[in-house]
Amino acid sequence: MNHSAIENSTRRNFLCAVPAGALAGLALTDALFLPSGAAAQDVSAGGAAVQLFTAETLRSDSDALNASPGNNSLVDNKTFTVVMTTEKAKSGKEFEWHEGRDHVFQILDGSTVYEVGGTPKNGHNTKPGEWLAPESEGATTYTLSKGDMLVIRRGTPHKRTTKDSVTFLLISAQGTVSA
Repeated sequence: MNHSAIENSTRRNFLCAVPAGALAGLALTDALFLPSGAAAQDVSAGGAAVQLFTAETLRSDSDALNASPGNNSLVDNKTFTVVMTTEKAKSGKEFEWHEGRDHVFQILDGSTVYEVGGTPKNGHNTKPGEWLAPESEGATTYTLSKGDMLVIRRGTPHKRTTKDSVTFLLISAQGTVSA
């Protein structure tokens, strides 16, 4: 574990130091005593909205995505998104990076390869805060399998290649980070 990340209390470093399951647990702590149900539930707890996704719901969503690969946005607001994705035989054409988003990828099933970091070459801006480049010199390659988690900080080039099939959760914090 990166101890300097724990000492620095910015949101980015917190995301790097805490497993995705623990992050989800932080958001769901007040909802643990809710009756189980087949659908996500919105619950008002202490003035904050909480969404509970039961294991049954996530399993059902995963089965639907395996039958028809794509994305299922579980949470989508201005500062935080959670998306479940299944893809088969798909490769990113270019490296991407974002000025205002961190990513946490948790592999639920299958495997995929990420190329991460390096120095982008011939990058171009696609919209405010979003960039693409055909290559990133010095990128590191990681093969991720079921149970693995990868944290990519904002501003870091990344590209995914899936040879067979992968299902993952993308948890993305968005917005300006205060130091």
